Amino acid sequence: MKINCIIVDDEYISRLLIEKFVSKTKNMNLIASYSSAVEAINNIDEIDDIDLIFLDIEMPGMTGIEFITHFNKLPQIIIVSAQEKYAIDAIKYGVADYILKPISYARFAKAVERVRERIEKVSIVDTNQNDGVFIKENNSSYVRVKYSDILWIEALENYITITTEKSKYTIHFTMKSFETKLPSNIFIRLHRSYIVNYKKIEAIADNEAIIKHNKKQKKFPIAKTYREQLLEKLNFISK
Repeated sequence: MKINCIIVDDEYISRLLIEKFVSKTKNMNLIASYSSAVEAINNIDEIDDIDLIFLDIEMPGMTGIEFITHFNKLPQIIIVSAQEKYAIDAIKYGVADYILKPISYARFAKAVERVRERIEKVSIVDTNQNDGVFIKENNSSYVRVKYSDILWIEALENYITITTEKSKYTIHFTMKSFETKLPSNIFIRLHRSYIVNYKKIEAIADNEAIIKHNKKQKKFPIAKTYREQLLEKLNFISK
C-alpha cells in the first residue's frame, strides 16, 4: 500500500530529516514539502490523494492546530513537534501519532505503520450480517459486496483487486489483512497473489484452477503450499 504524504514544518533540518526517512521507507511517496502552514494552505488544494501529513505545531503565521481546522475531511496526521504540551489538543483532532523532536527512524517507522493500519481499516468494513463487506470507493462512499458475489482477489504491488461477476474494486489493502476477513467456507488461498471463491471453480488442470468470468476462462496457478488444502475442500471422484 503506497502512502502519499506531504511535510509541513518551518524547521529546515527537521524537513530534511523527514524527507530522508520517507525516501528510505518502502511504498511512501513524498508529494511536497512546505516551510509553513500558510504555504501549504495556498497549495494543498491543487494536490489530490494526500494520505498523510507530517505536521509541526509551532510555526509562524499559522500553527499546526489552526492548519488542521482548515480541513473538512482530514487525511492522516502525524504531529512532529519539539513540544509535548500540545499533545492533548492534537489528540482531540484524531491525529494518528505525536512524535517529539528529534525523531529517530525507528519511531518514524512505527508511526507510519500505525497510519497504514488506519488507512486499511477505513478502506473496508465488515458488515453486521457477516455475509459481505463494505468497500470504500474513490468518491468516499461505501458499496456493499456480498462474499458470494466475489470471484477472486488478486494482490498487486500496493493494492488488492476484488473481482465480482459485474464489477472490479481496487483498494489500499494488504492481501494478508483482507484474507482474515474472508470466511474459510467460501474462500481459499491458491497462490501468494490469489485468493479465490472455491465454489466458483469449474475445473482444475495442470496445477491451475479455472473460473469462468464474462464467458472467458480465468486460470489461477496452484502453489504446492496450498494444493493439499484445496483438494481437501473439493469433492473428487476418480476412476
